[in-house]
Formats: sequence, C-alpha cells, structure tokens
Amino acid sequence: MIAGHFTTALIAKQKFPKGTLLYFLIISQLQDFLWFTFHYLGLEPTNPSDAFDATLNNMAVDMLYSHDLLPQLFWLAIVFLLGKLLFKNTKIGLVSMALVSIHFVLDFFSGHVHHIFGADTLEAGLGLYASNPYLAILIEVLFSIGAMWYFFREEAKKGIIRTTKNRIGIISVFAYGIIFILLIATKSFRTLFGIPEFDLGFNTNIPTIIFTYGAMLYCLNYLVPKFTLGTKQ
Repeated sequence: MIAGHFTTALIAKQKFPKGTLLYFLIISQLQDFLWFTFHYLGLEPTNPSDAFDATLNNMAVDMLYSHDLLPQLFWLAIVFLLGKLLFKNTKIGLVSMALVSIHFVLDFFSGHVHHIFGADTLEAGLGLYASNPYLAILIEVLFSIGAMWYFFREEAKKGIIRTTKNRIGIISVFAYGIIFILLIATKSFRTLFGIPEFDLGFNTNIPTIIFTYGAMLYCLNYLVPKFTLGTKQ
C-alpha cells in the first residue's frame, strides 16, 4: 500500500496541527523508508532488481527489520520519542505511534506478506500482493476514498476552502500511486510495453519505488497546505 498510508498523514495533520505535514507524511511511511534503507545495507535485498521486470506478485523481499511484527515495538518507541522531542508534545508522540501501527494494520490486509520475526515464524499478514494483487489494490482504493472523503468533509466543517484545481491535484497524487501499482499488479512494464532486455548493472527497482514515494510526498507537502479559511457556517 502506498496511497493509503499517505492519507493517514493528512488526517493526522488535520487533527493535530502542531505537528508538521512533512513529519506526518514521513512517519506514515516509516516502515517503507526503513525497507529502502535496509535494502541498501544488504539486510532486506529486494528482487527482481530490474524495475522493468517487477510486479506486485513477483517482488520478493523478507522485510525482517522494517515490517515484521516484533521490530514494530522498537519503531513504536522510537517514533514516540521522536514526536515528543521534536514538537515537545506527548500527543504528537502518540499520534506517531498510531501512524506506524496503522501502517502495519493496512499492510496486513493490503501488502506483502510479513511475519512475527523471520520467514520461519508465523505470518502476520494476508500477503495479498502475492496471492491476489487486484484484491489488495481494491482494498487500498476503498480505504483511500474513505479517508479522503473524511478529510475533505472535516475541512468543510472547519470552513477551509480549496480551489477545484487544488482538490483535483491532491486526489491526482493518490490516483497516481494507485495507478502505478495497478499497472504492475501482475504484468511488468517490460511485458506491457515490449521493452527489450538490457542490463544496467545495478538495482533499478528500489530507486523507481523511491522516486514514486518521493514524488507523492513532495506533491502532497506542496498542495495540502494551500487553502484559505472562510467563514464557518
């Protein structure tokens, strides 16, 4: 799940304005950013290495430290301290823990398979990316629509006014994330577009995913704060 996680950051910022949007966006995707880091450290190598060959249901990675259940206890403690110290606010620390917890729960239903701690332990997730990627995407779509509806409804209650262009821009960011994974659910870009085989000599899959996350994060951090406060009815 990509888009769905980011929606939780918007709601967190809405409910706890003392925290910054950028902070909440990063925390909502903490486990995935950890995955990217651990990939390059050699702890969570991700295959296939070629971005043009990757699909949701053929991507193989043991997210032992970033996504398995037991390490979440450590990351929860870290984000609590981070939020509390950065913003001098215990509530932000607790919200940070909530975002990390929600990430795990959402991945349970719509994501790669995770475990208690290691591939030889019990599974802690449905693993729908491998077994039924289209159902996983449907779950993400429904969650994202519900979260965005709630976000915009609460803004309207507070008298927040957005231009149609701005709303479309925000929605388009989430649509981009969903379309990206929909395109590669079961067929790779190489298959879809008839791209010939070639070897660049390095992993292009993770940089492509990082670019997608980075682009969405940048656009949301730019678009979401652009509103005016009207008269509350």
